Amino acid sequence: MRTFPATLFDYNGVLIDDEAVHLTAFREVLSPLGLAVDEATYWERYIGFDDAGAFSAILNDAQRAFDSAFLRELIERKRPVYLRLAQAELKGFKGAKAALDFRAQSGPVCIVSGALRDEIILGLEFLDAKSSVHHIISAEDTTRSKPDPEGYELGLLYLQTRLPKAEALQALVIEDSLAGVKAAKLAGLFCVAVAQSYQESELSAAGADATFPTLAEMSPEALSALYTSAFGA
Repeated sequence: MRTFPATLFDYNGVLIDDEAVHLTAFREVLSPLGLAVDEATYWERYIGFDDAGAFSAILNDAQRAFDSAFLRELIERKRPVYLRLAQAELKGFKGAKAALDFRAQSGPVCIVSGALRDEIILGLEFLDAKSSVHHIISAEDTTRSKPDPEGYELGLLYLQTRLPKAEALQALVIEDSLAGVKAAKLAGLFCVAVAQSYQESELSAAGADATFPTLAEMSPEALSALYTSAFGA
């Protein structure tokens, strides 16, 4: 069964259901500054950003002046808060471990995420799927968050150390956010989106090549059919 020779997974919203944890952590860090973020605004404005992008957007929306040093300070304040909350509240999406494991059987699997590295490692250990992931590109590795394609471009560079360039360019991206879909397409990659954070119609409008209601419904057979349709038998 022919299929995509490598996979670049997003993390938050695809494998791990932790946006509520992130929102609580943002609120805890921002509260001493007199800033509040309601749930609707978080989902509408800030999901898809890495911590730097989210804090920047929140401060800009509140018309608060800040510099890069203060931004780094906020990120470091949030790190232990998230990890503390995640230890008790982390949840994986149904099918996450199975998806990582079956895609690893077809070729290299990478995580490309705006999450911090220790957050990603915690989640992979929670899923008992760390051995299926060959490489992680986290917020520490990039200077620009999605929808900028930098993370996926770095993923491609890694894959080209493991695969012929033509095969690396046939890698599959699995995303859940509009910003993530746009980043994948700007990097020239085939992108499947799971409707675990946005509606399928929104993900298609953002440029997703195919959508599934959930990760659990993304079967090996369906991916093989998509690969054949995109790249030939």
